[in-house]
Amino acid sequence: MSEKEILDAIEKRDENRLLEALDERELDIELVKKIYYPFKDHKEIVGQVAMNLSLRTSVYDREKEYSETMVELLRDLAVNEADMGARWAVAKNPHTPQDVLITLASDEVNLVRALVATNPNTPASILEKFFSDEKIVRDGLSGNPSTPVKILKILADDADKMVRMRLAENQNAPLDILENLLQDSDPNVAKAAQVNKEARA
Repeated sequence: MSEKEILDAIEKRDENRLLEALDERELDIELVKKIYYPFKDHKEIVGQVAMNLSLRTSVYDREKEYSETMVELLRDLAVNEADMGARWAVAKNPHTPQDVLITLASDEVNLVRALVATNPNTPASILEKFFSDEKIVRDGLSGNPSTPVKILKILADDADKMVRMRLAENQNAPLDILENLLQDSDPNVAKAAQVNKEARA
């Protein structure tokens, strides 16, 4: 959809066409912004804007798609009440500023906190607090490259194999933890630790 068609759809408040436009991850972020603000109370459009930001963001290439507009939209979505799912998308986005993550770390919804726990931008002091949160939140710490080593060492003995699996795949897990996980009772965990170790050789 061209910029002219999108601007026309905004003017005519053609929600279906705008939702279709937001499906395109390559859509210029300035156009995403132009769609978002007039429809901030529209649950579907707010959710689709959040999804668009998620799709264009790579967890592996954190600088990709970074822009002031991206950060501005993430800040606004974090406090938007139209769609709770938007907070989930903000909580996991690697471009979300630390002050927003600190606020979301106290969110009443445990899934929002769990996603903040997985975010590499979340300050170590918050990640340490999450260790005493409920299980769904604590589990997010094992795969986070910013989680303090002392917590990773405790998680290496977690009874949940998925926690150990994420830890085995964690790019910042110390080599001594990976060495221990090579002997894990679950072969998939041991294999993940081996792949991680070899990738650093």
